[in-house]
Order: sequence, then C-alpha cells, then structure tokens
Amino acid sequence: MQKRKSLLILLVLIYQIFIINAQNKNLKKKFQKIDCAKAEMIFSDSFTDDWSNQWLLDGEKAFVESGNGSLKFLAGNIPQHDADHAVLWTKKIFSGNIRIEFDYIRIDSVPRFVNIIYLFASGSGSGVYKQDISVWKELRKIPAMKMYFEHMNAYHISFAAYDIDNTDPENDYIRARRYLPERGKGLAGTDLMPDYLKTGLFKPNVKHHITIIRKDKTIWMKISANSTEKIFKWDTEMQPPISSGRIGLRLMGSRASIISNFNVFLLK
Repeated sequence: MQKRKSLLILLVLIYQIFIINAQNKNLKKKFQKIDCAKAEMIFSDSFTDDWSNQWLLDGEKAFVESGNGSLKFLAGNIPQHDADHAVLWTKKIFSGNIRIEFDYIRIDSVPRFVNIIYLFASGSGSGVYKQDISVWKELRKIPAMKMYFEHMNAYHISFAAYDIDNTDPENDYIRARRYLPERGKGLAGTDLMPDYLKTGLFKPNVKHHITIIRKDKTIWMKISANSTEKIFKWDTEMQPPISSGRIGLRLMGSRASIISNFNVFLLK
C-alpha cells in the first residue's frame, strides 16, 4: 500500500513538471515571436555623455555618475528612509507598443527592499499632479513611494526585490502593479498577477540583460544572466489602460546598481 502511494506521488510530481515545462516552452515561443517583430529604435543612452542630458532625478541623496559606457546609480545610505530613495526618469515620453532593453548589475548585497522600473508614468491630472510629471518635480525632492502610487498612473515592476524584513538572499521576487491614483487606497488592488518568487536571479556583481515589452494588454519581461534565461508575463486587461508616459528607474534607500546600453524600441 505504501509503495503504491509513493508511486502515485511520484507520478503526480512528474506530471506537474511536464506541465510546467510545456507552459514555459509555450511562453518562450510567444515571447520570441513578439521580440523578433520589426521595431524602430526611438531612445538610446550608452552613458558615455552626461546622464542629465536624457534623464531627470528625483531625490537629493542619490549618487548618479555616467561615463565609460555605464551609469552608476546609488540611492542614499539610510534604509526605510523616504529621503534616501531615488528615481531616474527619461525626459522623453513614450507611447504605443514598446520594447525596453538594458544591462543591469546589482552592486549592493542588501537582501531587503526593491528596484523598480516604471512604464508609461504620468501624473493623475488631479490638482497639482499634472500629467507631465516634470511640472511637479519639486514635490518629489523626497521621493516617498506614496507620492508615486497615490498620484501617478504607471506600470511598476519590482525586480531584485525583497521584503523589508527579509534576511535570506535567495528569497527575492518580481512583482508587477498598475497604480490607481487618487482613490485613497494606496496599493490595494494594484497587483498584476502572478508574482514570481525565488527566481534564482540578481546575484551581486553579475550582469543581467533585461528586456521588457509592453504589447497591447500584456507586459513581458525576459532576464538573461550567465546561462540562465527566464521569462515573465502579466496581463493588464482587467485594469484601466495606460497609453503613454515616461520610463523610470527607482532604487530604495541603501540599494545600488550599474546600468548600461539602455535602449527603447517602438514595435511596428
């Protein structure tokens, strides 16, 4: 009886692995079709020139330095302190179906807090929070998270991310959101499912090539590092659509990174 039970458990596990592998292959095939579509480069920064030519900064404690083909981006030193967060925004505003590509190296070893990339960020349009977020940049000298999710429309992807009380460097996650501003409900209801846990990515000092595609009502993300390649996907159709806005890179206090080869393409 015990042998039959063990065999049944083994067969179930094998079946689950088979299903997961089939789903992953199907996901990869769909991503490759979109990734290989014709596209026009509409933004490029090799970071050989002054970063401020193409980017705006929120946060007065950040360290930002460009040169030799990369951007060194460090938030302030104090964790869980609003004034030590930092956000870089493209000056250019994007719309339509786009592909973003860049190389990312994590240069901190803090197993807490998050990196975020924002897509199509714009102000809510309510009161002082004009759609053009550069107009109210002064309000974000202290870049508290609530200033963003309460007053901006944006897609948000957390990566190389950890819970604030985490101690396990393997316990990372990738999570997507669609901010729903001016409701007084914070982040409630903003999740784009699924979350991806313990990805095995984002070891310090390892180059990761990141590709993000917004195509119609779907957001795709591919991350490649060494011999590892993983694909992530979120559907946005249950949330109000966002058609245009800036791209942003956020670091929470005590986090640090190097960015290079940042390019944006318009899908044809």
